[in-house]
Amino acid sequence: MWRFSGVRAALRVLRAAGEQRSLAEAAAEGAAGAMERAVVRCVPSEPKLSLSFALADGSHKNMQRDQSEPLGRALSRIATNALKGHAKAAAAKKSRKNRPNASGGADAAAPGPEPAAAPEPVVKLYYREEAVAEDVLNVDAWQDGAVLQIGDVKYKVERNPPAVTELQLPRYIMAGFPVCPKLSLEFGDPAGCLFRWYREARPAAAEPEAGGASSAPPPPPPAAWSDTGVRGRVYTPSNADVGLRLRLHCTPGNGQRLGPSRELESVRPVEAGPGSCTFDHRHLYTKKVAEDALVRTVSYNLLADAYAQTEFSRTVLYPYCAPYALEVDYRQNLIQKELAGYNADVVCLQEVDRAVFSDSLVPTLEAFGLDGVFRIKQHEGLATFYRRSKFSLVGQHDVSFQEALESDPLHRELLEKLVSYPLAQEKVLQRSSVLQVSVLQSTKDASKKICVANTHLYWHPKGGYIRLIQMAVALAHIRHVSCDLYPGIPVIFCGDFNSTPSTGMYEFVINGSIAEDHEDWASNGEEERCNMSLKHFFKLRSACGEPAYTNYVGGFHGCLDYIFIDSNALEVEQVIPLPSHEEVTTHQALPSVSHPSDHIALVCDLKWK
Repeated sequence: MWRFSGVRAALRVLRAAGEQRSLAEAAAEGAAGAMERAVVRCVPSEPKLSLSFALADGSHKNMQRDQSEPLGRALSRIATNALKGHAKAAAAKKSRKNRPNASGGADAAAPGPEPAAAPEPVVKLYYREEAVAEDVLNVDAWQDGAVLQIGDVKYKVERNPPAVTELQLPRYIMAGFPVCPKLSLEFGDPAGCLFRWYREARPAAAEPEAGGASSAPPPPPPAAWSDTGVRGRVYTPSNADVGLRLRLHCTPGNGQRLGPSRELESVRPVEAGPGSCTFDHRHLYTKKVAEDALVRTVSYNLLADAYAQTEFSRTVLYPYCAPYALEVDYRQNLIQKELAGYNADVVCLQEVDRAVFSDSLVPTLEAFGLDGVFRIKQHEGLATFYRRSKFSLVGQHDVSFQEALESDPLHRELLEKLVSYPLAQEKVLQRSSVLQVSVLQSTKDASKKICVANTHLYWHPKGGYIRLIQMAVALAHIRHVSCDLYPGIPVIFCGDFNSTPSTGMYEFVINGSIAEDHEDWASNGEEERCNMSLKHFFKLRSACGEPAYTNYVGGFHGCLDYIFIDSNALEVEQVIPLPSHEEVTTHQALPSVSHPSDHIALVCDLKWK
């Protein structure tokens, strides 16, 4: 009999030497009709382990046992469950025999003798073909690669295999729009998972019966499914899928082995979609990825779900927008298609919900060649994506404006000026705005790096002086990154700056300075006035110019979003035209059934000078 010693080092060696199924082995094993699997979940931080397996009668058992319990007790419990399963199956068989047949008699001519009680099945656990002693604790006994025997049935033990903990399809699935399931894993990695997509087969038209009285229609046959041939996590339905449901088969993996598969079907069939969208015409300019010498850049405020789903948003801000078009499931369809269609190299996003970033944007854009990083603000945050065939991420230097201003010596002089205006200082330090700074290096030419900054400045119309100070902090920090940490690298600064071209913030950025008597220093009245002069040393310009508007809602429209570029090092190759005014106002204002946000994406192609 195989017995564990008390030496933990030996256990670690055994675990390391335990069977680890490669993907190829798993496929071969499945093809060969291998033994059943018994899945064990054993996490050190939890007092219990779980054991899951199917009995011979078809019932599925899920057991919770103390990790510190001796193996013998767990095996005894398994034997009891197996015995109950056998008795239940026997009772069902007897019931079928005694059920009246079509002629009114019983199935059996005469009752036979009661079957003898089944003996309790032999239940053993083996490791390396030796029985594991029953006094070994569960935590040590259930090793990966062990074999559990219940009567004549053997189960291969898989300890902590990759597992799907959540798999969910969006509520709205539309032809032409990428579908990405929400996926949560344990002991797995999305990149190691296997996906198979199926579509519902169209039911054949029922042929009318020849002659005879009419009868009730027969029940519909169970759905049949056909393989779409798509093996990735993201699936884009075609017009041929309209009216049909989708099925997703997901086998979790981690690059070394696979876990138990999960399947789910869409609740609703694929829909035709909203027709023409505001970005369809723009995609004609971005059908292909830009050539290596160019950097296609996008800046876009997505409208966070945290703001779109409030009663205030539905009734006051966007009363003209159909309620379903404000739902995150619906808007994600449009966002995914819009972003994928720009074929961008750098994408800076604002108002990104954490769940939208991890469950929707990351897997969808990853399928289109982009990797991304996220910086939380409070209820939402900033995301920067980059094309991995063109760039690698070599540094992240994100800051909170409030924390940087209070604690970074880089901003000591600015803070000293602000201290003279206590009311203004208090308001500035209450803001949660952040700056995301990513340094990217060209995969084609290691000497080429670029500093990509992304922000969302304070929103209030009377917060002009707050935005001026936030911008001063941002530019000083960006200068530190692009001149001190990575000397001489060019800057792309994207964001929703909540400032029109007539404001002090825009003047400060473009001109390099702002006078202490500018009217924006008193944007919230004389009590909070904080007169100070500011300077920065960049030579910045707005790559997309000054559009009539980048934000269009019922009560306001104006240009609030910009892609500022270092004009000493970068120049604009082309600006992708914004949607026409007719497209924007087709449904009165934004957002709408054909546009997912109240902002419009800025898109341009840049190149090094």
